[in-house]
Amino acid sequence: MYRIAVGEISHETNTFCPPTTLEMFQDSVWARGEEITQRFHDTRTYLGGMQEAAERLGVTLIPTIAASTQPWGIITREAYEAMLGELLDGIRQAMPLDGICLALHGAAVAHGISDVESAVLAAVREVVGPGMPIAVTLDLHGNATPRMAALATGLFSVHEYPHTDMYERGQEAVGFLVRVLRGEIHPATAVEALPLLAVPAPAGLEPVRSINALCHRWETEPGMIACALMHGFPYSDIPEAGVTVVAVAEHDPALARRAARSVAKEVWARREEFVRRYPLPDAAVAEAVAAAADRTPVVINETSDNPGGGAPGDGTHLLRAMLDAGLTDSAFGMLYDPQVAEAAHQAGVGATLQVRLGGRHDRMHGDPLDLEVYVKSLADGKFTLTALGRGVQADYGKTARLTCGGLDVIVSSRRGQVLDPGPFLLHGIDVRSCRIVGLKSSVHFRAGYEPLAARIITTDPPGLCSSNLAHFTFQHVRRPIYPLDQDAVYRSNEASC
Repeated sequence: MYRIAVGEISHETNTFCPPTTLEMFQDSVWARGEEITQRFHDTRTYLGGMQEAAERLGVTLIPTIAASTQPWGIITREAYEAMLGELLDGIRQAMPLDGICLALHGAAVAHGISDVESAVLAAVREVVGPGMPIAVTLDLHGNATPRMAALATGLFSVHEYPHTDMYERGQEAVGFLVRVLRGEIHPATAVEALPLLAVPAPAGLEPVRSINALCHRWETEPGMIACALMHGFPYSDIPEAGVTVVAVAEHDPALARRAARSVAKEVWARREEFVRRYPLPDAAVAEAVAAAADRTPVVINETSDNPGGGAPGDGTHLLRAMLDAGLTDSAFGMLYDPQVAEAAHQAGVGATLQVRLGGRHDRMHGDPLDLEVYVKSLADGKFTLTALGRGVQADYGKTARLTCGGLDVIVSSRRGQVLDPGPFLLHGIDVRSCRIVGLKSSVHFRAGYEPLAARIITTDPPGLCSSNLAHFTFQHVRRPIYPLDQDAVYRSNEASC
Protein backbone atom coordinates (compact mmCIF):
# COMPACT_ATOMS: atom_id res chain seq x y z
CA MET A 1 0.00 0.00 0.00
CA TYR A 2 1.41 3.36 -1.00
CA ARG A 3 1.98 6.07 1.60
CA ILE A 4 1.27 9.60 0.32
CA ALA A 5 1.57 12.80 2.33
CA VAL A 6 -1.05 15.47 1.65
CA GLY A 7 -1.15 19.14 2.54
CA GLU A 8 -2.50 22.50 1.53
CA ILE A 9 -0.95 25.97 1.42
CA SER A 10 -3.34 28.16 -0.51
CA HIS A 11 -3.67 31.88 -1.00
CA GLU A 12 -4.75 34.15 -3.84
CA THR A 13 -2.65 37.26 -3.34
CA ASN A 14 -3.93 40.64 -4.48
CA THR A 15 -0.75 42.70 -4.22
CA PHE A 16 -2.75 45.94 -4.17
CA CYS A 17 -4.09 45.07 -0.68
CA PRO A 18 -2.52 45.32 2.80
CA PRO A 19 -0.43 42.33 3.99
CA THR A 20 -1.90 38.93 4.85
CA THR A 21 -0.77 37.94 8.34
CA LEU A 22 -0.27 34.64 10.13
CA GLU A 23 -3.27 35.43 12.31
CA MET A 24 -5.49 35.63 9.21
CA PHE A 25 -4.55 32.07 8.26
CA GLN A 26 -4.93 30.79 11.81
CA ASP A 27 -8.35 32.45 12.05
CA SER A 28 -9.53 30.89 8.80
CA VAL A 29 -8.21 27.41 7.90
CA TRP A 30 -5.33 26.09 9.97
CA ALA A 31 -5.67 22.34 10.43
CA ARG A 32 -3.09 19.69 11.28
CA GLY A 33 -2.99 15.92 10.97
CA GLU A 34 -6.24 14.04 11.41
CA GLU A 35 -8.12 17.30 11.85
CA ILE A 36 -7.64 17.74 8.08
CA THR A 37 -9.23 14.35 7.39
CA GLN A 38 -12.22 15.17 9.58
CA ARG A 39 -12.67 18.71 8.28
CA PHE A 40 -12.59 17.92 4.57
CA HIS A 41 -14.12 14.43 4.42
CA ASP A 42 -17.11 14.35 2.04
CA THR A 43 -16.55 17.95 0.93
CA ARG A 44 -16.36 19.08 -2.70
CA THR A 45 -12.80 20.32 -2.25
CA TYR A 46 -9.33 19.32 -3.45
CA LEU A 47 -8.58 17.61 -0.14
CA GLY A 48 -11.98 15.92 -0.16
CA GLY A 49 -11.28 14.51 -3.61
CA MET A 50 -7.84 13.31 -2.56
CA GLN A 51 -9.36 11.45 0.38
CA GLU A 52 -11.98 9.74 -1.77
CA ALA A 53 -9.43 8.60 -4.34
CA ALA A 54 -7.09 7.29 -1.65
CA GLU A 55 -9.87 5.27 -0.03
CA ARG A 56 -10.93 3.86 -3.39
CA LEU A 57 -7.39 3.00 -4.51
CA GLY A 58 -6.18 1.62 -1.19
CA VAL A 59 -3.69 4.40 -0.59
CA THR A 60 -2.70 5.59 2.89
CA LEU A 61 -2.83 9.38 3.16
CA ILE A 62 -0.78 11.11 5.83
CA PRO A 63 -2.17 14.62 6.40
CA THR A 64 0.31 17.36 7.31
CA ILE A 65 -1.01 20.95 7.30
CA ALA A 66 -3.94 22.69 5.63
CA ALA A 67 -3.61 26.48 5.68
CA SER A 68 -5.63 29.00 3.70
CA THR A 69 -7.43 32.29 4.11
CA GLN A 70 -9.41 34.85 2.15
CA PRO A 71 -7.57 36.58 -0.70
CA TRP A 72 -5.77 39.69 0.52
CA GLY A 73 -2.33 41.26 0.24
CA ILE A 74 1.23 39.91 0.19
CA ILE A 75 1.79 37.14 2.75
CA THR A 76 4.07 38.21 5.57
CA ARG A 77 7.35 36.35 5.89
CA GLU A 78 6.25 35.13 9.33
CA ALA A 79 3.12 33.54 7.88
CA TYR A 80 4.95 31.99 4.95
CA GLU A 81 7.67 30.47 7.10
CA ALA A 82 5.13 29.16 9.62
CA MET A 83 3.09 27.38 6.93
CA LEU A 84 6.14 26.01 5.17
CA GLY A 85 7.66 24.86 8.45
CA GLU A 86 4.49 22.97 9.37
CA LEU A 87 4.39 21.30 5.96
CA LEU A 88 8.06 20.25 6.01
CA ASP A 89 7.83 18.99 9.60
CA GLY A 90 4.77 16.97 8.70
CA ILE A 91 6.52 15.41 5.72
CA ARG A 92 9.62 14.55 7.77
CA GLN A 93 7.50 12.91 10.45
CA ALA A 94 5.58 10.92 7.83
CA MET A 95 8.69 9.44 6.22
CA PRO A 96 9.15 6.97 4.63
CA LEU A 97 6.81 8.09 1.86
CA ASP A 98 6.06 6.98 -1.67
CA GLY A 99 4.67 10.31 -2.89
CA ILE A 100 3.27 13.71 -2.01
CA CYS A 101 0.03 15.39 -3.07
CA LEU A 102 -0.33 19.12 -2.43
CA ALA A 103 -3.27 21.48 -2.83
CA LEU A 104 -1.59 24.77 -3.71
CA HIS A 105 -3.09 27.74 -5.52
CA GLY A 106 -0.71 29.23 -8.04
CA ALA A 107 -1.20 32.90 -7.17
CA ALA A 108 0.40 33.12 -3.75
CA VAL A 109 2.94 35.90 -3.20
CA ALA A 110 4.96 36.31 0.00
CA HIS A 111 7.28 39.07 1.09
CA GLY A 112 10.33 38.69 -1.16
CA ILE A 113 8.88 35.64 -3.00
CA SER A 114 6.77 36.24 -6.10
CA ASP A 115 6.29 32.53 -6.88
CA VAL A 116 5.39 30.94 -3.55
CA GLU A 117 4.31 27.62 -5.07
CA SER A 118 7.73 27.04 -6.62
CA ALA A 119 9.42 28.06 -3.38
CA VAL A 120 7.29 25.56 -1.46
CA LEU A 121 8.03 22.79 -3.96
CA ALA A 122 11.76 23.55 -3.89
CA ALA A 123 11.77 23.31 -0.10
CA VAL A 124 9.87 20.01 -0.23
CA ARG A 125 12.37 18.68 -2.77
CA GLU A 126 15.21 19.45 -0.37
CA VAL A 127 13.53 17.12 2.12
CA VAL A 128 12.43 14.26 -0.14
CA GLY A 129 14.93 14.49 -2.99
CA PRO A 130 14.48 14.76 -6.76
CA GLY A 131 12.98 11.34 -7.38
CA MET A 132 9.82 11.33 -5.27
CA PRO A 133 6.61 11.90 -7.26
CA ILE A 134 4.78 15.10 -6.33
CA ALA A 135 1.32 15.94 -7.68
CA VAL A 136 -0.09 19.44 -7.28
CA THR A 137 -3.62 20.76 -7.68
CA LEU A 138 -3.97 24.40 -8.71
CA ASP A 139 -6.63 27.06 -8.95
CA LEU A 140 -7.11 28.23 -12.53
CA HIS A 141 -6.38 31.74 -11.27
CA GLY A 142 -2.85 30.63 -10.53
CA ASN A 143 0.04 32.23 -12.39
CA ALA A 144 1.67 28.96 -13.45
CA THR A 145 5.40 28.90 -14.13
CA PRO A 146 7.86 26.50 -15.80
CA ARG A 147 9.64 26.23 -12.45
CA MET A 148 6.48 24.79 -10.87
CA ALA A 149 6.36 22.20 -13.64
CA ALA A 150 10.04 21.34 -13.21
CA LEU A 151 9.72 20.81 -9.46
CA ALA A 152 6.42 18.88 -9.56
CA THR A 153 5.72 15.60 -11.31
CA GLY A 154 2.31 16.79 -12.50
CA LEU A 155 0.18 19.95 -12.26
CA PHE A 156 -3.62 19.67 -12.24
CA SER A 157 -5.65 22.86 -12.53
CA VAL A 158 -9.40 23.11 -12.23
CA HIS A 159 -11.15 23.74 -15.55
CA GLU A 160 -14.35 25.27 -14.23
CA TYR A 161 -15.09 28.76 -12.96
CA PRO A 162 -16.97 28.58 -10.59
CA HIS A 163 -14.48 25.92 -9.44
CA THR A 164 -17.01 23.12 -9.21
CA ASP A 165 -14.38 20.52 -10.21
CA MET A 166 -11.98 20.92 -7.24
CA TYR A 167 -13.04 17.49 -5.99
CA GLU A 168 -12.30 15.86 -9.34
CA ARG A 169 -8.86 17.46 -9.54
CA GLY A 170 -8.03 16.11 -6.10
CA GLN A 171 -9.10 12.66 -7.25
CA GLU A 172 -7.11 13.04 -10.45
CA ALA A 173 -3.93 14.03 -8.61
CA VAL A 174 -3.97 10.97 -6.34
CA GLY A 175 -4.84 8.67 -9.23
CA PHE A 176 -1.97 10.17 -11.21
CA LEU A 177 0.50 9.46 -8.39
CA VAL A 178 -0.59 5.83 -8.23
CA ARG A 179 0.06 5.43 -11.97
CA VAL A 180 3.49 7.00 -11.58
CA LEU A 181 4.33 4.76 -8.64
CA ARG A 182 3.24 1.69 -10.57
CA GLY A 183 5.60 2.67 -13.37
CA GLU A 184 2.76 2.98 -15.88
CA ILE A 185 3.71 6.54 -16.91
CA HIS A 186 6.78 8.80 -16.89
CA PRO A 187 5.02 12.14 -17.23
CA ALA A 188 6.11 15.37 -18.86
CA THR A 189 4.54 18.77 -18.17
CA ALA A 190 4.52 21.86 -20.39
CA VAL A 191 3.62 25.40 -19.35
CA GLU A 192 2.90 27.83 -22.18
CA ALA A 193 2.71 31.47 -21.09
CA LEU A 194 0.92 34.21 -23.00
CA PRO A 195 1.44 37.99 -22.70
CA LEU A 196 -2.15 38.36 -21.51
CA LEU A 197 -3.83 39.48 -18.29
CA ALA A 198 -7.36 38.08 -18.07
CA VAL A 199 -10.02 39.35 -15.69
CA PRO A 200 -12.61 36.92 -14.22
CA ALA A 201 -14.36 35.07 -17.05
CA PRO A 202 -17.00 32.38 -16.35
CA ALA A 203 -16.28 28.96 -17.79
CA GLY A 204 -19.89 28.60 -18.92
CA LEU A 205 -19.65 31.61 -21.25
CA GLU A 206 -17.49 32.43 -24.24
CA PRO A 207 -14.61 32.45 -24.87
CA VAL A 208 -13.73 30.08 -22.01
CA ARG A 209 -16.41 27.55 -22.87
CA SER A 210 -14.94 26.85 -26.31
CA ILE A 211 -11.34 26.96 -25.10
CA ASN A 212 -12.13 24.46 -22.35
CA ALA A 213 -13.72 22.22 -24.97
CA LEU A 214 -10.44 22.34 -26.92
CA CYS A 215 -8.54 21.41 -23.74
CA HIS A 216 -10.87 18.46 -23.18
CA ARG A 217 -10.33 17.29 -26.78
CA TRP A 218 -6.59 17.28 -26.18
CA GLU A 219 -7.13 15.26 -23.01
CA THR A 220 -8.73 12.50 -25.10
CA GLU A 221 -5.67 12.22 -27.35
CA PRO A 222 -3.61 9.04 -26.84
CA GLY A 223 -0.75 9.71 -24.45
CA MET A 224 -2.30 12.82 -22.88
CA ILE A 225 -3.21 13.12 -19.20
CA ALA A 226 -4.35 16.71 -18.65
CA CYS A 227 -4.66 20.02 -20.47
CA ALA A 228 -5.99 23.13 -18.78
CA LEU A 229 -6.38 26.84 -19.40
CA MET A 230 -5.15 28.78 -16.39
CA HIS A 231 -6.59 32.27 -16.45
CA GLY A 232 -3.93 33.64 -14.11
CA PHE A 233 -4.53 36.29 -11.48
CA PRO A 234 -4.32 39.81 -12.88
CA TYR A 235 -4.31 41.47 -9.45
CA SER A 236 -0.90 40.03 -8.60
CA ASP A 237 1.59 42.63 -9.77
CA ILE A 238 4.46 40.19 -10.34
CA PRO A 239 6.52 39.20 -13.41
CA GLU A 240 4.88 35.76 -13.50
CA ALA A 241 1.30 37.08 -13.77
CA GLY A 242 -0.69 36.12 -16.82
CA VAL A 243 -2.59 33.46 -18.72
CA THR A 244 -0.95 30.06 -19.18
CA VAL A 245 -1.85 26.68 -20.60
CA VAL A 246 -0.64 23.63 -18.65
CA ALA A 247 -0.48 20.23 -20.33
CA VAL A 248 0.65 16.86 -18.94
CA ALA A 249 1.52 13.89 -21.17
CA GLU A 250 2.16 10.30 -20.13
CA HIS A 251 5.65 10.10 -21.61
CA ASP A 252 6.18 12.58 -24.42
CA PRO A 253 7.36 16.15 -23.68
CA ALA A 254 6.78 17.12 -27.33
CA LEU A 255 3.13 16.04 -27.11
CA ALA A 256 2.62 18.13 -23.98
CA ARG A 257 4.17 21.14 -25.74
CA ARG A 258 1.98 20.68 -28.82
CA ALA A 259 -1.17 20.56 -26.72
CA ALA A 260 -0.24 23.60 -24.67
CA ARG A 261 0.72 25.65 -27.72
CA SER A 262 -2.40 24.65 -29.65
CA VAL A 263 -4.65 25.92 -26.88
CA ALA A 264 -2.49 29.02 -26.32
CA LYS A 265 -2.83 30.02 -29.96
CA GLU A 266 -6.61 29.82 -29.67
CA VAL A 267 -6.57 31.89 -26.50
CA TRP A 268 -4.46 34.56 -28.16
CA ALA A 269 -6.71 34.65 -31.21
CA ARG A 270 -9.63 35.41 -28.88
CA ARG A 271 -7.81 37.74 -26.47
CA GLU A 272 -10.19 40.65 -27.08
CA GLU A 273 -13.04 38.56 -25.65
CA PHE A 274 -11.24 38.45 -22.29
CA VAL A 275 -11.58 42.23 -21.96
CA ARG A 276 -14.73 42.90 -19.94
CA ARG A 277 -16.73 46.10 -19.58
CA TYR A 278 -19.74 46.25 -17.27
CA PRO A 279 -22.25 48.99 -16.34
CA LEU A 280 -21.92 51.14 -13.24
CA PRO A 281 -24.35 50.45 -10.37
CA ASP A 282 -27.04 53.01 -11.26
CA ALA A 283 -27.29 51.63 -14.79
CA ALA A 284 -27.17 48.03 -13.56
CA VAL A 285 -30.00 48.66 -11.09
CA ALA A 286 -32.12 50.34 -13.77
CA GLU A 287 -31.52 47.37 -16.04
CA ALA A 288 -32.47 44.99 -13.23
CA VAL A 289 -35.69 46.89 -12.47
CA ALA A 290 -36.71 46.62 -16.13
CA ALA A 291 -35.84 42.92 -16.25
CA ALA A 292 -37.71 42.21 -13.02
CA ALA A 293 -40.93 43.35 -14.64
CA ASP A 294 -40.92 40.07 -16.56
CA ARG A 295 -39.26 37.47 -14.34
CA THR A 296 -37.61 37.40 -10.94
CA PRO A 297 -35.29 37.21 -9.15
CA VAL A 298 -32.74 39.34 -10.97
CA VAL A 299 -29.24 39.11 -9.50
CA ILE A 300 -26.71 41.96 -9.63
CA ASN A 301 -23.16 41.00 -8.74
CA GLU A 302 -20.67 43.68 -7.73
CA THR A 303 -17.51 42.15 -9.19
CA SER A 304 -15.13 44.98 -8.25
CA ASP A 305 -15.68 44.52 -4.50
CA ASN A 306 -15.33 40.76 -4.50
CA PRO A 307 -13.72 39.54 -1.25
CA GLY A 308 -12.89 36.35 -3.16
CA GLY A 309 -10.34 38.33 -5.16
CA GLY A 310 -8.95 40.48 -2.38
CA ALA A 311 -11.40 43.38 -2.27
CA PRO A 312 -12.51 44.58 1.19
CA GLY A 313 -16.18 43.64 0.86
CA ASP A 314 -17.37 46.80 2.60
CA GLY A 315 -17.93 48.87 -0.53
CA THR A 316 -21.18 50.79 -0.84
CA HIS A 317 -21.47 51.59 -4.54
CA LEU A 318 -24.10 48.96 -5.43
CA LEU A 319 -25.93 49.17 -2.10
CA ARG A 320 -26.24 52.94 -2.44
CA ALA A 321 -27.69 52.57 -5.96
CA MET A 322 -30.22 50.00 -4.74
CA LEU A 323 -31.28 52.26 -1.88
CA ASP A 324 -31.49 55.30 -4.15
CA ALA A 325 -33.76 53.33 -6.48
CA GLY A 326 -36.20 52.70 -3.62
CA LEU A 327 -36.27 48.94 -4.28
CA THR A 328 -38.87 46.82 -2.52
CA ASP A 329 -38.98 43.08 -1.89
CA SER A 330 -35.24 42.99 -2.55
CA ALA A 331 -32.10 42.01 -0.67
CA PHE A 332 -28.39 42.76 -0.56
CA GLY A 333 -25.57 40.69 0.89
CA MET A 334 -23.09 40.55 2.34
CA LEU A 335 -21.56 43.80 3.47
CA TYR A 336 -18.56 43.33 5.74
CA ASP A 337 -18.92 45.62 8.75
CA PRO A 338 -18.11 44.02 12.12
CA GLN A 339 -18.91 47.21 14.02
CA VAL A 340 -22.44 47.47 12.69
CA ALA A 341 -23.01 43.71 13.07
CA GLU A 342 -21.93 43.94 16.71
CA ALA A 343 -24.13 46.98 17.31
CA ALA A 344 -27.12 45.11 15.92
CA HIS A 345 -26.42 42.12 18.19
CA GLN A 346 -26.10 44.41 21.17
CA ALA A 347 -29.36 46.17 20.37
CA GLY A 348 -31.28 42.98 19.61
CA VAL A 349 -34.06 42.02 17.21
CA GLY A 350 -36.70 44.70 16.88
CA ALA A 351 -34.37 47.61 17.56
CA THR A 352 -34.10 50.65 15.32
CA LEU A 353 -30.57 51.98 14.92
CA GLN A 354 -28.78 54.88 13.33
CA VAL A 355 -25.71 53.36 11.69
CA ARG A 356 -22.79 54.41 9.54
CA LEU A 357 -22.55 51.38 7.27
CA GLY A 358 -19.58 50.26 5.16
CA GLY A 359 -16.86 52.31 3.50
CA ARG A 360 -14.35 51.63 6.28
CA HIS A 361 -11.44 50.33 4.18
CA ASP A 362 -11.14 53.28 1.80
CA ARG A 363 -13.20 55.67 -0.27
CA MET A 364 -12.47 54.00 -3.62
CA HIS A 365 -15.12 51.40 -2.80
CA GLY A 366 -17.64 54.07 -1.78
CA ASP A 367 -18.43 56.38 1.12
CA PRO A 368 -20.13 55.12 4.29
CA LEU A 369 -23.92 55.13 4.32
CA ASP A 370 -25.70 56.95 7.16
CA LEU A 371 -28.92 55.00 7.59
CA GLU A 372 -31.75 54.29 9.97
CA VAL A 373 -32.22 50.52 10.02
CA TYR A 374 -34.50 48.02 11.70
CA VAL A 375 -32.86 44.89 13.13
CA LYS A 376 -34.97 42.13 11.61
CA SER A 377 -32.93 39.08 12.64
CA LEU A 378 -29.57 37.99 14.01
CA ALA A 379 -27.45 34.89 13.43
CA ASP A 380 -24.03 33.38 14.16
CA GLY A 381 -23.10 33.34 10.45
CA LYS A 382 -22.55 29.58 10.33
CA PHE A 383 -24.02 27.29 7.70
CA THR A 384 -23.04 24.52 5.28
CA LEU A 385 -22.21 25.44 1.69
CA THR A 386 -24.55 23.81 -0.82
CA ALA A 387 -23.05 24.74 -4.21
CA LEU A 388 -19.37 25.59 -4.64
CA GLY A 389 -17.41 23.72 -1.96
CA ARG A 390 -20.49 21.74 -1.03
CA GLY A 391 -20.21 20.31 2.47
CA VAL A 392 -17.76 22.92 3.76
CA GLN A 393 -18.78 24.65 6.99
CA ALA A 394 -18.91 28.41 6.35
CA ASP A 395 -18.47 30.94 9.14
CA TYR A 396 -19.10 34.64 8.51
CA GLY A 397 -19.13 35.56 12.20
CA LYS A 398 -22.01 37.47 13.71
CA THR A 399 -24.45 38.50 10.98
CA ALA A 400 -27.48 40.74 11.01
CA ARG A 401 -30.45 41.34 8.73
CA LEU A 402 -31.04 45.07 8.63
CA THR A 403 -34.13 46.44 6.92
CA CYS A 404 -34.04 49.85 5.30
CA GLY A 405 -37.21 50.72 3.41
CA GLY A 406 -38.01 47.77 1.16
CA LEU A 407 -34.45 46.46 1.17
CA ASP A 408 -32.97 43.81 3.45
CA VAL A 409 -29.20 44.07 3.98
CA ILE A 410 -27.11 41.22 5.39
CA VAL A 411 -24.12 42.52 7.35
CA SER A 412 -21.28 40.17 8.32
CA SER A 413 -18.43 40.15 10.82
CA ARG A 414 -16.11 38.14 8.59
CA ARG A 415 -15.09 39.07 5.08
CA GLY A 416 -16.24 36.74 2.33
CA GLN A 417 -18.07 36.59 -0.96
CA VAL A 418 -21.56 35.17 -1.40
CA LEU A 419 -21.29 31.64 -2.81
CA ASP A 420 -24.88 30.40 -2.49
CA PRO A 421 -28.21 31.46 -0.93
CA GLY A 422 -26.99 30.37 2.52
CA PRO A 423 -26.35 33.84 4.02
CA PHE A 424 -29.88 34.90 3.10
CA LEU A 425 -31.55 31.65 4.21
CA LEU A 426 -29.81 32.00 7.55
CA HIS A 427 -31.97 35.10 8.04
CA GLY A 428 -35.20 33.71 6.65
CA ILE A 429 -34.86 35.22 3.18
CA ASP A 430 -35.72 32.97 0.24
CA VAL A 431 -33.98 34.76 -2.62
CA ARG A 432 -36.35 33.12 -5.08
CA SER A 433 -39.09 35.39 -3.71
CA CYS A 434 -37.02 38.55 -4.08
CA ARG A 435 -37.36 40.93 -7.01
CA ILE A 436 -33.71 41.93 -7.07
CA VAL A 437 -30.75 40.47 -5.20
CA GLY A 438 -27.46 42.36 -4.94
CA LEU A 439 -24.33 40.53 -3.88
CA LYS A 440 -20.55 40.73 -3.81
CA SER A 441 -18.83 38.15 -6.01
CA SER A 442 -17.30 37.92 -9.47
CA VAL A 443 -18.21 34.44 -10.73
CA HIS A 444 -18.30 31.86 -7.92
CA PHE A 445 -21.83 32.91 -6.93
CA ARG A 446 -23.05 31.49 -10.24
CA ALA A 447 -22.78 27.94 -8.90
CA GLY A 448 -25.54 28.73 -6.42
CA TYR A 449 -27.52 31.36 -8.31
CA GLU A 450 -27.62 30.41 -11.99
CA PRO A 451 -30.20 27.67 -11.31
CA LEU A 452 -32.62 30.15 -9.75
CA ALA A 453 -31.88 33.58 -11.26
CA ALA A 454 -34.06 34.89 -14.06
CA ARG A 455 -31.14 37.06 -15.11
CA ILE A 456 -27.66 37.99 -13.89
CA ILE A 457 -26.27 41.52 -14.34
CA THR A 458 -22.67 42.38 -13.45
CA THR A 459 -21.69 45.83 -12.24
CA ASP A 460 -18.13 47.15 -12.00
CA PRO A 461 -17.67 50.37 -10.05
CA PRO A 462 -14.15 51.26 -8.79
CA GLY A 463 -12.63 48.54 -6.63
CA LEU A 464 -9.67 46.27 -6.03
CA CYS A 465 -11.16 43.56 -8.26
CA SER A 466 -12.29 45.83 -11.07
CA SER A 467 -12.41 44.30 -14.53
CA ASN A 468 -10.96 47.54 -15.87
CA LEU A 469 -7.23 46.93 -15.45
CA ALA A 470 -6.51 50.53 -16.42
CA HIS A 471 -7.52 51.40 -12.84
CA PHE A 472 -4.35 49.72 -11.50
CA THR A 473 -0.77 50.96 -11.47
CA PHE A 474 1.31 47.94 -12.47
CA GLN A 475 5.02 48.09 -11.73
CA HIS A 476 6.24 44.50 -11.97
CA VAL A 477 4.22 42.58 -14.60
CA ARG A 478 6.20 41.71 -17.69
CA ARG A 479 5.66 44.14 -20.54
CA PRO A 480 4.34 44.36 -23.15
CA ILE A 481 1.23 42.51 -22.04
CA TYR A 482 -2.35 42.69 -23.36
CA PRO A 483 -4.61 44.58 -22.72
CA LEU A 484 -2.29 47.03 -20.97
CA ASP A 485 -0.26 47.12 -24.19
CA GLN A 486 -2.29 46.81 -27.35
CA ASP A 487 0.86 45.98 -29.36
CA ALA A 488 1.75 42.90 -27.28
CA VAL A 489 2.76 39.91 -29.40
CA TYR A 490 2.53 36.22 -28.50
CA ARG A 491 5.41 34.02 -29.56
CA SER A 492 5.41 30.34 -28.68
CA ASN A 493 7.73 29.57 -25.78
CA GLU A 494 10.45 27.26 -26.95
CA ALA A 495 11.56 26.37 -23.40
CA SER A 496 8.13 25.59 -22.02
CA CYS A 497 8.61 22.44 -20.01
